[in-house]
Amino acid sequence: MQGVGFRPWVYRLARDAGLAGTVRNDPSGVTIEAFGADAVLDAFLGRLEAEPPPAAAIQRLSWEPIAGPGPAAFTIAASTAAAERTVSIPPDLATCRDCLAEVAGPADRRHRYPFTNCTNCGPRFTIVLDVPYDRPATTMARFRLCPDCRREYEDPGDRRFHAQPNACPVCGPRLALEDGAGATLAERDEALRQAARTLAAGRILALKGLGGFLLLVDARDGPAVARLRRRKARWEKPLALMVADLAAAERLCEVPAAAAELLVSAASPIVLLKRRSDTGVADGVAPGNPYLGVMLPYTPLHHLLLREVGFPLVATSGNLSDEPIAIDNREARARLGAIADLFLMHDRPIARHADDSVAFVLAGEPRLLRRARGYAPAPIRLARRLARRPPPLLAVGGHLKNTVAVSLGGEVFLSQHIGDMETPQALGAFERVVDDLLRMLEVEPVAIAHDLHPDYLTTRWAAAAGGSETAGFGFQAPRRLAGLPLVPVQHHHAHLASCLAEHGETEPALGVTWDGTGYGTDGTVWGGEFLLGDARSFRRVARLRPFRLPGGEAAVREPRRSALALLWELEGEGAFERQDLAPVAALRPEERRVLARMLATGLNTPLTTSAGRLFDAVGALLDLRQRVAFEGQAAMAVEFAADPAVEDAYPLGLREQPVEVAPESRAGEEPPPHGRILELDWGPLVVALLADLAAGVAVPRMAARFHNGLTEGIVRVAQRIGAPRVALTGGCFQNRLLTERTAERLQEAGFSVLLHRQVPPNDGGVSLGQVAVAAVRLGADGFLWNGGPRSLAGVGQPGGPSSDTASDAASDTGGAPVVGGRK
Repeated sequence: MQGVGFRPWVYRLARDAGLAGTVRNDPSGVTIEAFGADAVLDAFLGRLEAEPPPAAAIQRLSWEPIAGPGPAAFTIAASTAAAERTVSIPPDLATCRDCLAEVAGPADRRHRYPFTNCTNCGPRFTIVLDVPYDRPATTMARFRLCPDCRREYEDPGDRRFHAQPNACPVCGPRLALEDGAGATLAERDEALRQAARTLAAGRILALKGLGGFLLLVDARDGPAVARLRRRKARWEKPLALMVADLAAAERLCEVPAAAAELLVSAASPIVLLKRRSDTGVADGVAPGNPYLGVMLPYTPLHHLLLREVGFPLVATSGNLSDEPIAIDNREARARLGAIADLFLMHDRPIARHADDSVAFVLAGEPRLLRRARGYAPAPIRLARRLARRPPPLLAVGGHLKNTVAVSLGGEVFLSQHIGDMETPQALGAFERVVDDLLRMLEVEPVAIAHDLHPDYLTTRWAAAAGGSETAGFGFQAPRRLAGLPLVPVQHHHAHLASCLAEHGETEPALGVTWDGTGYGTDGTVWGGEFLLGDARSFRRVARLRPFRLPGGEAAVREPRRSALALLWELEGEGAFERQDLAPVAALRPEERRVLARMLATGLNTPLTTSAGRLFDAVGALLDLRQRVAFEGQAAMAVEFAADPAVEDAYPLGLREQPVEVAPESRAGEEPPPHGRILELDWGPLVVALLADLAAGVAVPRMAARFHNGLTEGIVRVAQRIGAPRVALTGGCFQNRLLTERTAERLQEAGFSVLLHRQVPPNDGGVSLGQVAVAAVRLGADGFLWNGGPRSLAGVGQPGGPSSDTASDAASDTGGAPVVGGRK
């Protein structure tokens, strides 16, 4: 990686060992030529593997002998432009311990300086304007290094050698506290102190951070939190917290070891932690939620402010709901002026937005729910057997939790989280991100991969960019994309391909792809799918029993509509007489009549197999949520209500059903044998739940039986299909209880289980899957692959190795004597 001090670190190792040679970037990564005695070279190789810089990630290390004699000394050689663009664009990194010690040291020249950094930490992705990553190509170009900083920057033995954001109070960025009109109230350290007093007084502060503005308020102050929610129009969705250190996090929440490692890591994401009782945090921070999203300070500015205030802060994105985060001072005043009371600004420009990443620990390992600051745009390497010469591609993701992806040389660069494509501002952010990645990586894609849904904004953008649509959407796509072929990828196939890609799996797997909404190849709303396949093709082998969504999108906002649809399937018109049930009682008589007509006639009641809507329906039947304020709220309520000690399960039926698939392959789908698939029937589950409701069974027991029923249903389908690998993917597998219990039961039944780790299971990972699918559907010359889907017959038998170990293996001379050096 660039920007993590890798070559200076190699230089220091070689110098300490007395070796001669060079280190440089080249198109394949980093090449080191080292000359010296065998024993010294062996020790040098050992240190390369064992002691990399904190932010470096060595994917593969191989060596071979080279003839001597070598040069007289060891040097850092210049890299070609092609090499600099092949090495990844570095993510932003949280402040390291060395820099924090300097900030805290009264005698240090960087004492209380909020923009302190070195090669091991600080801004990267959010300040870089172009590659190679050098200071003139960053937003730090305007700040001329003072003599002291210049000496550090030019000394290969210094921790700040080629630290592009290097700065100090003499030559670097400065703070200013401003009001909404832009008037300066204080500068430098006094600005920070006054900002702390503003927060202590219960006021809202907009702080310019690393990848955009944050809105801050005292997390203990209920009225202040409520005021922030009202002004931001974020009514019930949980708000993130920032606390001073790990000890402060442990006072608020249970922090297992894996979560602690995440909190203090260089990525420093928000981590979802189970809250303790009586923490003093206002109820309005995360109403009805047993978890808190907690992060630690990740810049010196955040550290200084948290130490100054001495209490936890709500730290939420600086935006209105459904808008991208503000990054520019003037933009922040205009967009956040009605929310924030004061602004803590600085004069270092932000090149691009990067929201805080969100992670949690599931099945003992860290997993991402939102991939942004600290992770993006670090690449994910495609398995070589997936596509040996993958063409350069652009994938535009989905409609919700959007990310985009660009492939280059066998690696996929995922963008930062962009968000839901619901507003013109979101579309603008999306277009800037696309332009950013293509420009900085100098990629000329040969095709655009997109979701199969014809009305997704990203699909329409791709069609307009590729010239398939004329006008009417106001898109200004880059000219370089004009006329490119489009590769439509079915939504749930992309989920499956994403999970396989991040694991390096190329053999088929059974993908349990459960979420809220995805456009099916048959034109219905999918969301409870079992897809057997790989990146090239898939077969829909099972599904949840379909039901109708009265009002379409309205049912997403009103879980009671989904509940009524299930009751209608079971009881017909009599369902609307069940005023003993909460979803029915929550409707006015006229509303019941309208919904009854819709269900009877099929008017505006699309069919769905959505597991997300099934969760919604159960949430309404249990009277946990009849309406929701944000996506997934009802499903979260069902998860949080469940008693994990309950082991018995509601029953689900399993039967075969006929299904029609077009004779021609649609987006890589292969027709099922004999035109029939398995159907997991929720009918017996709902009947059992209604009986429990009538008997007065406790809600935690019913919620647990629902989860356990789904788990057992998944295991039964997997056993019928017989594929040795099962991938759990889609937004429903953000549910900790469902995912952990299902993975455990599948493993007990002898299956290998794949869970997401590097990318989210939700739609934030769809763009990776779109690239993986397009990579195998396109030939190396960029033409659409027309061989049809590969046969999936016999995939239930154990397959071969899942990665090309022969081509990936590092070379080794077996310890033979070497004359000269090693490369």
